[in-house]
Amino acid sequence: MRIGIAGAGSIACGTAALLHRNKHIPTLWSPSGASTAVFETTPLQAHGVIETEFSPNLANSAQELAEGCDALIIALPATGHKSVMDELAPHIRDGQHVIISSHASFGAVYLTQALAARGINAPVTAWGTTIVSGRRQEKNKVRVNTIRNRVDLCTVPEAGSDDGLALCQILFGDRFMPRDGLLAIMLSNLNPQNHLGIALCNITRMERGEDWSQGLNVTPKVGRLLEQLDLERLAIARALSLNVKTIFEHFHQSFHVPIGTISEMNQQMHTHGYGGLGPATADSRYVTEDVPYGLQVTVVLGRLVDRPATLHEAGIRLFSAMYDREFAHENEFLHALELENYGLCDLQHASRTGVLH
Repeated sequence: MRIGIAGAGSIACGTAALLHRNKHIPTLWSPSGASTAVFETTPLQAHGVIETEFSPNLANSAQELAEGCDALIIALPATGHKSVMDELAPHIRDGQHVIISSHASFGAVYLTQALAARGINAPVTAWGTTIVSGRRQEKNKVRVNTIRNRVDLCTVPEAGSDDGLALCQILFGDRFMPRDGLLAIMLSNLNPQNHLGIALCNITRMERGEDWSQGLNVTPKVGRLLEQLDLERLAIARALSLNVKTIFEHFHQSFHVPIGTISEMNQQMHTHGYGGLGPATADSRYVTEDVPYGLQVTVVLGRLVDRPATLHEAGIRLFSAMYDREFAHENEFLHALELENYGLCDLQHASRTGVLH
């Protein structure tokens, strides 16, 4: 299949490499054009759990990407999701499937409503995390650390669920776990809570630009913080009668390590060589993306179900103080959809239909 990927960073390039390995044809589109320029003359080289070299197709615009591909994957930081959706929405065809890797906030609702305004019915599948983890190293090289064994997903509207699951299996194999609507997907994304603890406890390493092992530095007390953050998320999910994985299941399924304490599991990941490197800059998605588009959504849902996420909220306030900005106000989807005007029942309806009433 011809698969268009909006984005050209670590996840987009790693996903393209996996698609190529699986005999599909990926096309990359960088909204700025800067990240794909190297591939005009140099092949993409993937290393790690995927070893391949190929020249991806390139699109020069959102229109070219949408018109030239069978399905689309949005694979770039959440801070760029709304602007990319705005560019893609006028060109998406009726029935053309869109995958969000990984889903942030209420992005699938925003895109579905933008398409509905054109009279377009295109299913949108939201992933709870990315299919790969890795880092783009040199200009044309990406290191793929992991191909995830389990990825949570749902499709809006619900009528497209079977097609969404089937498409993902065709592209990436039998590694997907259907979840009950977008609220479950949002609460299945553990990156924001985990990155909160990791970044907060290692912020000086990030500011100094150090090379440091993330897995090694999830020490016992950092691991305990991640476990406590997880309890807040799970309490919100239970209040919504949603089934989501625990942090222990996440690390076990994604990184193939035996279940223990979160610190022990991360030490195992480090020992096996896929604990990953921590951010080498304070201007990291661990903060600038995950705080407004991950932590803030958990806090909002916690308030709606009377399960306050006090540690999550404290993290938002601490990072806002450190960065001298109001992260709680930086989620573009919350503003564009005017979610403060809707109640829990409205959000539950939208999480299955993609439409707010």
